[in-house]
Amino acid sequence: IPVTTQGSQQTQPPQKHYGITSPISLAAPKETDCILTQKLIETLKPFGVFEEEEELQRRILILGKLNNLVKEWIREISESKNLPQSVIENVGGKIFTFGSYRLGVHTKGADIDALCVAPRHVDRSDFFTSFYDKLKLQEEVKDLRAVEEAFVPVIKLCFDGIEIDILFARLALQTIPEDLDLRDDSLLKNLDIRCIRSLNGCRVTDEILHLVPNIDNFRLTLRAIKLWAKRHNIYSNILGFLGGVSWAMLVARTCQLYPNAIASTLVHKFFLVFSKWEWPNPVLLKQPEECNLNLPVWDPRVNPSDRYHLMPIITPAYPQQNSTYNVSVSTRMVMVEEFKQGLAITDEILLSKAEWSKLFEAPNFFQKYKHYIVLLASAPTEKQRLEWVGLVESKIRILVGSLEKNEFITLAHVNPQSFPAPKENPDKEEFRTMWVIGLVFKKTENSENLSVDLTYDIQSFTDTVYRQAINSKMFEVDMKIAAMHVKRKQLHQLLPNHVLQKKKKHSTEGVKLTALNDSSLDLSMDSDNSMSVPSPTSKRYI
Repeated sequence: IPVTTQGSQQTQPPQKHYGITSPISLAAPKETDCILTQKLIETLKPFGVFEEEEELQRRILILGKLNNLVKEWIREISESKNLPQSVIENVGGKIFTFGSYRLGVHTKGADIDALCVAPRHVDRSDFFTSFYDKLKLQEEVKDLRAVEEAFVPVIKLCFDGIEIDILFARLALQTIPEDLDLRDDSLLKNLDIRCIRSLNGCRVTDEILHLVPNIDNFRLTLRAIKLWAKRHNIYSNILGFLGGVSWAMLVARTCQLYPNAIASTLVHKFFLVFSKWEWPNPVLLKQPEECNLNLPVWDPRVNPSDRYHLMPIITPAYPQQNSTYNVSVSTRMVMVEEFKQGLAITDEILLSKAEWSKLFEAPNFFQKYKHYIVLLASAPTEKQRLEWVGLVESKIRILVGSLEKNEFITLAHVNPQSFPAPKENPDKEEFRTMWVIGLVFKKTENSENLSVDLTYDIQSFTDTVYRQAINSKMFEVDMKIAAMHVKRKQLHQLLPNHVLQKKKKHSTEGVKLTALNDSSLDLSMDSDNSMSVPSPTSKRYI
């Protein structure tokens, strides 16, 4: 099947088709679709998803300065390594961007993901020494820090008020041409694995943009879906939901299936396609190609561990990876339920029975479940709290995994938002963060007096976190982690009122699992054991 590589903007039906199957519909937008799309834009504006032209120009200016610094630095290195003058004049070097900024869907104040590409005579060690020192001398640069030991090594900084993460890749080229296309697989030959990982973000982003029929329609749809996912507490790669790249790939696949549709239709079709998707069938934007570079790629036929992935969404650039390997039984269940809810709401919107604002109403997470686990992390200083919180957050899905295996638990839903926690001792300097996990217990015959002991699950989780912190030499005295099982009515003792009160409207209808007797909901969530309980307002909640 031919896959076009041009991100062409034509409005007539595309001659070639995008993706690994034929489109579902080639229908062109009707006037009502255009009106609904305009209304969608108006609804999105107050949420700050569009950047003012002025801020966009500022970003372009900052990236221009950064790009000039890179070229200057590479020239200096080339001179210090006595390269011939003819090479030095054309040595190049370039800053590429990836992620939400490169996709054109970044929100106000969002950070920028960047990649510094250098020729073969510039080493990674140069990047972390002389380039770091050069950045330190710039008056616009604040909060400069290098994380050289990370899986993908990075320099983080704030340039003139905008946060930027810069990765580094050294290519096997003598010079870096201005028009370099990073999607060229031959660039990966003989590269260090850290360079391959660093290039991956750009290669994936560029492929996505080349695999959608109309970039503007893709962007607007993705902005809407990302906002919806954040409002519904399902935007987080680290906690087992989906991150930005995964949401982008799902939207891109929708665009391929409806190549002439505009955003109002595409948002609706997104929910239609993915509420009915038969997971774990993978979502692919193009047929994976073999490159003979012997890098590990996602392939359940070859790698047994890939067969356990629950919701595979495969990156389109070699080496193909599954971007959602963190997804668990619970997180998938929560997301599929949200897709169904999104479909019901967009059905109403298309029938003029509801406004777009209904799609972006935040359901009240703290009214949604009857039982919760509150996880507390505390450290003696703010700097230590940041490190500690990063570690604890990266391990929360281990806790969710062991809770899912508990025979009495049907579902564990972590709220990706963390909250400052009240101090235990007002006199003591202490920085505390907490996360809240909603639980659904299986309904049993005599569940009235069922007492479930979660001590073991919680204990093994806290042990893992402490062990990791000690092994990575990060642990400091007074870094603590604790977890407790609380009922809904006890949450007010821990959480500030404005959080609990948030959005009463719609939170009651909006959070019911719509498919209480839908057999496709795995983990036996039929109407008898779905933990539907009368709440104080006598509405039924899960």
